[in-house]
Amino acid sequence: MARQQGWFALILALAIAAGAVLASFPLQLGLDLKGGSQLTLQVLPAGAIKQVKSEQLEAVKDVLDRRINGLGVAESTLQSVGDDQLVLQLPGEQDPSRAAKVLGTTALLEFRAQKAGTEQEMSGLLKLKRQAVAVLNQSRQQQAAGQEKPEIKTDELAQALDQLGVTVPDGSGEAEQLELLLAEVNRRIVDLYEPAQLTGKDLTSAGRQQQQTGSGWDVTLGFNAEGGRRFAELTQGIAGSGRLLGIVLDGRSISEASVGPEFKPAGISGGAASITGNFTAEEARDLEVQLRGGSLPLPVKVIEQRTIGATLGAENVQRSLAAGLFGLALVALFMVVMYRLPGFVAVLALALYSLFNLALYALIPVTLTLPGIAGFILSIGIAVDANVLIFERVKEELRRGNTLIRSIDAGFSLAFSSILDGHVTGLISCAALFALGTGLVKGFALTLGIGLVLSLFTALSCTRTLLRLLMGYPALRRATFFLPAAQLPGSVA
Repeated sequence: MARQQGWFALILALAIAAGAVLASFPLQLGLDLKGGSQLTLQVLPAGAIKQVKSEQLEAVKDVLDRRINGLGVAESTLQSVGDDQLVLQLPGEQDPSRAAKVLGTTALLEFRAQKAGTEQEMSGLLKLKRQAVAVLNQSRQQQAAGQEKPEIKTDELAQALDQLGVTVPDGSGEAEQLELLLAEVNRRIVDLYEPAQLTGKDLTSAGRQQQQTGSGWDVTLGFNAEGGRRFAELTQGIAGSGRLLGIVLDGRSISEASVGPEFKPAGISGGAASITGNFTAEEARDLEVQLRGGSLPLPVKVIEQRTIGATLGAENVQRSLAAGLFGLALVALFMVVMYRLPGFVAVLALALYSLFNLALYALIPVTLTLPGIAGFILSIGIAVDANVLIFERVKEELRRGNTLIRSIDAGFSLAFSSILDGHVTGLISCAALFALGTGLVKGFALTLGIGLVLSLFTALSCTRTLLRLLMGYPALRRATFFLPAAQLPGSVA
C-alpha cells in the first residue's frame, strides 16, 4: 500500500507540474489554425550556374532555414516545389513583406575603404543622406502614431533630385521621391569606395546591442582569425587619413565609419567590429538574422506572398475541439459500460495522459496543426487499446477463479508484451514518417510519437497505481465491479 501511495504522489506531482507548464507556456498553433504568411520563392541562376539543380536548391534551403530560425517563427515549413521553387509557411507572421525582405535579400556584407581624394564629394553625399533619413524616419514615426506628416520642403527636394539626375515618375509622392533620392545617394556613396577587402564570409557571429545613449541599436560582428587579420589591415590603412570605412550590404551602404589616428600602428584588432547605423530594434534584428544565416548562394525572387487569416483557423480549432471532446466522451462511456470500475480508472488515466501530452507540446514546444491534432487523437485511441488489453486479461483471470488482486497483477504482466510490441512498431512508423515526410506529415508523426511514449507510462503506471490504490478500500474490492456476477465462477466471492 505504501508503495502505491508513493507512486500516486509522483503522479499527482506530475499532474500539478503539467498544469503549471500549460499555464505558463501557451500552446503554439500552426499556420492552418493560427494564420500567418506564406511565401513562394523562386531560386534564380546566376554567374556560371545556368540552371538550378537540386544541390543548389538544398544550399538555398539551408541558408533560409537559418534565417527563419533567427526570425523566431515557430514550426515554419519550407518545402521544395518543382526544380527551382520553395514554399515557405510562417505561422503567426502577419507581415509577409517584412519576412520577404529578410529572407529574399542576398546578405552579401562587404567592408570597403574610401577612395583617396573623394573626401569633399563624400561629405556632401553623407549630409544629404542624413537629411533624407531624418525626414523619412520622422514621417514614419508620426504616421505610426496617427499624427500628421511633417512638412517637406518640396523645392529643396526637387533641387536635390535634379542635381543628382534622378528621374521621378509622374504621380510620385514626397515619400517616394525621398526613397529615390536616398537610393541614388547610396549608389554614389558606394561608387566612392575601393573594391571590398573583407566580406561576410569571414564572419563567425553576429549580434545586436542598444547604444548607450538609448537612441538606436548597433549590430556587433565577430570574425575568424583570417577575417580579424584583414579587418586590422583595412582599418590600419585608413586610420587618421580622413577616409571612411564603408560597410556595404547587398550593394547598399548601411554605415560609414571613421577610424581614428590611434589605430594607425596596428589597426582595430581583436577580431570584432560594430556596425553603427542608428538602427531601430527591428532593423538591427533583421540585419542580425541575415548575417547569421549567411549569404544566399543564388539570388531568390519572391513571386507570391500572402497573408492567411486566423478566421479559418478559429473554425478549424472549434470543430477539432468539438470532435475531440465528443470522441473522448464516447470512449469514456464505452470504457465505463464495458469494464465498470477499471473503465472508470482508465478514464482518469486518459485524462492524465491528455494533460501530460499537452504539457509536453507546450514545453518542447510542438506547434499544433490539424494533422498534429489528428495524431494526438489517434494516440488516445492507442492508449485506450492498451487499457483494453489489460482489462481483458484481468477478466480472463477472474473467470479462471483467481483472486481479484492476483487477477489484476496477472492482467498487467500478461498484457505487457503485447502493449510493448504494438507501441514499438508504432514508434518505428512515426520515426519513418518524421524522417521521410515534410511539413504537416512531420507534425502528425511527432504528436503521435509523443503520445505512444506517454501511453506506455499511463497504461502501465497510472492505471495500475490508481487501480491498486482503490483496491486498498474493502468496499471497492469486489469482483462484481470488474465482471458481471453471471461470468464469475462459484468459488470467487
